[in-house]
Amino acid sequence: MSTKQFDVVVIGGGPGGYIAAIRAAQLGFNTACIDEWKNEKGGPAPGGTCTNVGCIPSKALLQSSEHFEHANHHFADHGISADNVRIDIKKMIGRKDTVVKQNNDGILYLFKKNKVTFFHGRGSFVAAKDGLYEVKAGEEVILAKHVVLATGSNARQLPGAAFDEELILSNDGALRIGEVPKKLGVIGSGVIGLEMGSVWRRLGAEVTVLEGLPTFLASVDESVAKEAAKLFKKQGLKIELGVKIGEVAKSKDGVTVAYTDAKGAAQTLAVDKLIISIGRVPNTIGLNPEAVGLKLDERGAIVVDDECKTNLPNVWAVGDVVRGPMLAHKAEEEGVAVAERIAGQHGHVNFNTIPWVIYTSPEIAWVGRTEQQLKADGVEYKAGQFPFLANGRARALGDTNGFVKFLADAKTDEILGVHIIGPMASELISEAVVAMEFKASAEDIARICHAHPSLSEATKEAALAVDKRTLNF
Repeated sequence: MSTKQFDVVVIGGGPGGYIAAIRAAQLGFNTACIDEWKNEKGGPAPGGTCTNVGCIPSKALLQSSEHFEHANHHFADHGISADNVRIDIKKMIGRKDTVVKQNNDGILYLFKKNKVTFFHGRGSFVAAKDGLYEVKAGEEVILAKHVVLATGSNARQLPGAAFDEELILSNDGALRIGEVPKKLGVIGSGVIGLEMGSVWRRLGAEVTVLEGLPTFLASVDESVAKEAAKLFKKQGLKIELGVKIGEVAKSKDGVTVAYTDAKGAAQTLAVDKLIISIGRVPNTIGLNPEAVGLKLDERGAIVVDDECKTNLPNVWAVGDVVRGPMLAHKAEEEGVAVAERIAGQHGHVNFNTIPWVIYTSPEIAWVGRTEQQLKADGVEYKAGQFPFLANGRARALGDTNGFVKFLADAKTDEILGVHIIGPMASELISEAVVAMEFKASAEDIARICHAHPSLSEATKEAALAVDKRTLNF
């Protein structure tokens, strides 16, 4: 048995795991990280779902497909002629794979730079012994004083429709489609469903999204969700709400979905490929939690307190495998916080200022509470909204859809939520996150000088709108 001993061993090399390992090493701990992701050659591919089959590759395909759509539909507005524009799917997928590998290699470099020992293989508990934990790291066993669990999540399967990644696809298969399907079905109108539906719709597929909930994007501010539904419909994305999925059947011709629509009528959807994006479930496969008595909840998530401590001494857990939003940046913040808590510091994660983004076109981003949440909680508030249609930079870009919306406390003017739908919403939301973290008022943003012409001026104008004094609308 190996006698290698570490102060901190992190199981999982996704955003929560690799960041926790790097921060622990920075704080002077002898740190190891175990991760089993493999590339096509069998080599290490750290970065987890996010880097390999999630955030990063999806953004690469969204960028490629957006270029294709611009060439076909928007270049002419700029006086650019582009006839017979074609897409090479194999090359597009190849570019996506290159982007993924660059991120994988970047993490391995960061481990080396920060002196984190990396083990390629599955990490699992063996036993608790003499105040330490025996942890299997691939084919060897190592000892750890502290263990940080960052094992992520897996795509939730629809009963009776197992993923084969050829016809019935999870996020993984949706990123590897070899040719544009004529008809594409998507079950679930969440982030993954809308982003992947957008990619293949831009490339020429006829996309139908089936959503079980009666409300589109129920967790998003209602006015933003309505604007998004209107724009997606205009783009050609067909979205059916309030459906009940029945039998999903495969054949040589594709996939057939039997469902009941919102009016109770029986319907059938025949597609070439079907993406199922109905959420994700915590991943503890192969972790062997029973070997040490690690407590899981009824969903299979690792039970933690507010500081990410499990029921076991010196065992912590972060990211998708614990409570809270399944977001890469939330996992990263928890990873840093745990490393700092191990060092006796006071790690900080504020769930109220975690931003959310949907990378469709237009992008959707928000932080804080929605208008419907404030109404439900009986909070008195003021709202201010400013359209990108009145923003000079948006006009120059030729992308004037959407708006910025501020929600502020009626008495104190403290910002309670900011909601954006429009160009570069993912970048614009950070100003709101900083403002809310420092308890800023809408007036604070309204009084700050923003560069002209810039999209961020819409943020300032929305803050001004809270006091009904917009200058450009």
